[in-house]
Amino acid sequence: MLEGELKHHLGYEKHDPAGNGSGNSRNGKSKKTLKGDVGELPIEVPRDRNGTFEPKIIEKHQTRFDGFDDKILSMYARGMTVRDIQGHLKELYGVDVSAGLISDVTDGVMEEVKAWQDRPLEPLYPIVYLDALMVKMRHEGKVENRAVYTAIGIDMEGQKSVLGLWTSSHEGAKYWMGVLTNLRNRGLRDVFLCCTDGLKGFAEAIEAVFPQALVQTCIVHLIRASLNYVSWKERKTVAADLKSIYRAATAEQAAAALEEFRSKYPRHQAVADVWERNWQRVIPFFEFPEEIRKIIYTTNAVESLHMTLRKVTKNRGSFPSEESAIKLLYLALQNVAKKWHTVQGWKEALRQFTIRWGDRIEQARAG
Repeated sequence: MLEGELKHHLGYEKHDPAGNGSGNSRNGKSKKTLKGDVGELPIEVPRDRNGTFEPKIIEKHQTRFDGFDDKILSMYARGMTVRDIQGHLKELYGVDVSAGLISDVTDGVMEEVKAWQDRPLEPLYPIVYLDALMVKMRHEGKVENRAVYTAIGIDMEGQKSVLGLWTSSHEGAKYWMGVLTNLRNRGLRDVFLCCTDGLKGFAEAIEAVFPQALVQTCIVHLIRASLNYVSWKERKTVAADLKSIYRAATAEQAAAALEEFRSKYPRHQAVADVWERNWQRVIPFFEFPEEIRKIIYTTNAVESLHMTLRKVTKNRGSFPSEESAIKLLYLALQNVAKKWHTVQGWKEALRQFTIRWGDRIEQARAG
């Protein structure tokens, strides 16, 4: 890169006859050592005979080179493998970077990850979304699909944030209780609404840790579970008729719509049974106006995040350890969070929450 800068300064290539009589020429190199985030790097800075060359990438008298590790982390966070990063840096800068150096840079993030995992939380997040995704990683000597638990909270200002990442051999209500206890131990005292995928025992685990929380089963998950009992030819029609249930104005009208569905589809009682089994976790969102229903009827907020995380993990067959998987997921979600904005319709949602649970809001503010 420095040679390229000198070529631009002089106006001709090395050994180019065009430089004869130009009034300036190359005049060897000066050695110096740069100190950076990953150690020291000896370099040679080219000189010109007139002493007018002022390099921009590494300026005169500069002894530190910061930011190179940020470029490595940026590429790593976007799902590039170590080999990809090596090739990219070679192509862009003509620099050979060892796999060890890249690992050292990315491993340096782990202290930040641990601090992030243990950071104190707000005492109240009105809405929390809970879900898990499966990631291949090596555990105790063998590669297996492990569940990565994700919790996204919406704070009083309507801002989303990931509250933590945890791993386990599979998704289960028992482990979720441990996750929720971790959130409580870090300062979270109250949640108005928990949006989940309807995992068996999940609601009971939530209520054991946050007894005042309303648990809302994700309607989209229920629709998917329902359509598993329906042939491909009928799915479109059945899905359209299910709308009359979850788009009803009240819980009573929704119950009536469910009975109508049973009458219309005698062959699909299993579909109606899916809704009836989860009914107490379906109806909480009927208590709220349309603005809040849009926010809580689905776990799309966390599923959207998971879709992005899957994109950055797909280049790897598996991760060598849980730590390396969490490291990449953490870096990736930092990029995602930069694009998050205040939840749409939040002012109206907060107004409704204040009317219903103003005492709990005051209690949380009082600590």
